[in-house]
Amino acid sequence: MSYKTIDVKPVSGALGAEIFGADLGADLDNETFDDIHQAFLDHQVIFFRDQNLTPEKHKEFGRRFGSLNIHPYVKGMDGHPEIMEIIKEPEDKLNFGGGWHSDMSFQKEPALGSILYGIDIPPYGGDTLFASQYRAYETLSDGMKKLLDGLTALHTAKAEYGRAGNSAQKRSAMDVKNAEEDVPAYEHPVVRTHPETGRKALYVNPAFTERFSGMTRAESKPLLEFLYAHATREEFTCRFRWQKGSLAFWDNRCVQHFALNDYHGHRRHMRRVTVNGDLPR
Repeated sequence: MSYKTIDVKPVSGALGAEIFGADLGADLDNETFDDIHQAFLDHQVIFFRDQNLTPEKHKEFGRRFGSLNIHPYVKGMDGHPEIMEIIKEPEDKLNFGGGWHSDMSFQKEPALGSILYGIDIPPYGGDTLFASQYRAYETLSDGMKKLLDGLTALHTAKAEYGRAGNSAQKRSAMDVKNAEEDVPAYEHPVVRTHPETGRKALYVNPAFTERFSGMTRAESKPLLEFLYAHATREEFTCRFRWQKGSLAFWDNRCVQHFALNDYHGHRRHMRRVTVNGDLPR
């Protein structure tokens, strides 16, 4: 794929590319935006270095792709409720997002994409892993594809944001509230067709998928555990090493991600804008 205004360099065989020649803090012309949008669709997650983004410019870039989400369980940045401040202080033991997941799949209309920006980066560690769910689906056997194509699954925030959930655990610099017992569950297809590319992607994740529709948790568990392991095989992944001013933009419709927690005793401060999506099909 050729691009007119940016240079695009893939970072792995499965997904991911670094973008050069774009200043997201400036006013992007339509031609540059179109190239960035196409690179996003082509590579599933795109990375930028040396950006200087104010909260307003961060939101402005996100709004080029759609309306912005206000997280139901995590308080947003003061004056900017659409921006989630993801902070791990040196004394904190748990990080936020430390497990494979697709952002906001617990909502009726899950997120289109997430735009994460690095403010304070630890001297080592804190990388983010990404896994292509296109590859996860495409490498399944024909028999497994036939089985999964007709299934739906229930997604809910109850386990992750409940009192015992990892995302709801106390952190010194984040205001996270617990999900109530009556938190809703939404039914999504196990195999999702991307609304822009038409490609099929596996769409279950261990953070928010509770069970297959019409089945018990016990009945669902063996197949779900196989799919979770398959979806994050090493050959489907890429890894991003953060620097101050780096930005990652991933497509939640076809990507899972995992924030590594290997920088104890150091501060990590990120800001995330999440673009609203549509009903999975």
